[in-house]
Amino acid sequence: MRTSTHPDRPAAARRSPRPADRRFGLGVALATPFTSEGRVDLARLVVHARHCLDAGCSTITLAGTTGEGASLGMGERSAMVEAIGAAGIDLRARVLIGVASSSVEDAVTQSRQLLDAGGRGLLLAPPFYFKDPSEDGLFRWFAAVLERCADACDVILYHIPQVTAVPLSPALIGRLKTAFPGLVTGVKDSTGDWPTTARLLAEHGDLHILVGDERLLARAVREGGSGAINGFSNFCARALAPIVATGEDVPGLARLVTELCRHPVTPAVKALVARTRDDVGWLALAPPLLPLDAAARATLDAEFDRFLAASTGA
Repeated sequence: MRTSTHPDRPAAARRSPRPADRRFGLGVALATPFTSEGRVDLARLVVHARHCLDAGCSTITLAGTTGEGASLGMGERSAMVEAIGAAGIDLRARVLIGVASSSVEDAVTQSRQLLDAGGRGLLLAPPFYFKDPSEDGLFRWFAAVLERCADACDVILYHIPQVTAVPLSPALIGRLKTAFPGLVTGVKDSTGDWPTTARLLAEHGDLHILVGDERLLARAVREGGSGAINGFSNFCARALAPIVATGEDVPGLARLVTELCRHPVTPAVKALVARTRDDVGWLALAPPLLPLDAAARATLDAEFDRFLAASTGA
């Protein structure tokens, strides 16, 4: 295990990687496959979920950002949970679901679809329709949802303000973990901003601080982070799993993330899933998202090839 060496941080401020038994691990924000008719392809979903778990993921999160959760209706979400459970995947140990709604009732319904089936927990985004809500208003909204989901093993608060336009302040996170101890267990930080991640680690290191931007993952793990829920695990989980275990950087990863982020992220992730699974059916997306064009996919494929060569030493 490598010791973190960051000359910009005094030695006393450096943290150590979490013990293995206190880590969340590597979670995949599972991409959602669609048929040519635009329905969720449940058979392909189950195969992909098993593939990601076999590749080193400890959990899968259905209907997150990468899973196009905001485009999925209640019926589709319910069918996905049922299919995953029927396939023999341990819902209590392995499965979370993304919750994205501005209505308390709908957020609870999305949550209960998994929890009533015996699922593990929630990746809970704030009510995104309402801009600049007060901290008190956000606290009341989260509390109204959480009071009806008290049987979850894990509730991960989802901090992705570039999408929701509703940031979760450290003070709000503190209020929620105090009001719901043992229920609010983590924060997924998808800002891609190291000072934000560092503050969460400093102020809420008792929670699972999970990183969405793979470029920050190794450093976060070295400084006490608990793992990740990310989109890259859809196509390169085997390369990412050692980062969560040791905090070691993976050669070429930052460059691949930067190239992927030059494109719409979910279509780019699905393009690389299609590439690695040799299955063009993965290019399908729910409207309003559209697949990458051939030129963009070729550019991304070339960068992915460079990543594979660098990470394997080939």
